Amino acid sequence: MSTHDWLADTRASYDTVAESYAEQVRDLLDRMPYERAALALFAELVRDGGGGPVADLGCGPGRVTAHLRGLGTDAFGIDLSPGMVEVARRDHPGLRFEVGSMTDLDLADASMGGLVAWYSLIHVPDQEIGAVLAQFRRVLRPGGLLLLGFHVGDDARLKTEGYGGHPMRVLVHRRRPDRVAEWLADAGFTVEARTTLRSPESRLGAILFARSSHTSAADISSEL
Repeated sequence: MSTHDWLADTRASYDTVAESYAEQVRDLLDRMPYERAALALFAELVRDGGGGPVADLGCGPGRVTAHLRGLGTDAFGIDLSPGMVEVARRDHPGLRFEVGSMTDLDLADASMGGLVAWYSLIHVPDQEIGAVLAQFRRVLRPGGLLLLGFHVGDDARLKTEGYGGHPMRVLVHRRRPDRVAEWLADAGFTVEARTTLRSPESRLGAILFARSSHTSAADISSEL
């Protein structure tokens, strides 16, 4: 798929399943104690680092955004799918949700205290990961914290149906934590912690914490 195709297919697929997806995942965090612990640690570390806005990238219906707000962070959500953003705004009134792409974030350089990409890199092709992580580093302030969640494996499968039997067309990528850590290092991040786990979110998932390097926003922009 070309860049245009995978973005267009992802947007259309999640517009189609937005309502049923939101219903299926609404209470998922209630059954995920380890993921809740990781999100609580992320919120604590962001606060200890001086706070600041936290962007939940690929926020879907906003469940993680709302959870992070409940943990005391200044969290808001961005999603490629207008349908998902509509559901998030309806289900979490008063919180900020925007339509946008992690391939071209409409956020100022070094403006974020933290970023979360919670199982939202899984549809990004390998050849686009470097550019996406460069965007993450650009918008994070020096020393800002990144939390990633993703499926572990070595393959990619085409998902043509999901969440209530609705049609979809997205590749679901499974990746090894070592490979993701290498991509992060190449993009100017330092990995601080990682773990794997099994839960309702993933048959085998990974959670990874990383910090952006202490580089000025001007230097980051010049590398893009």
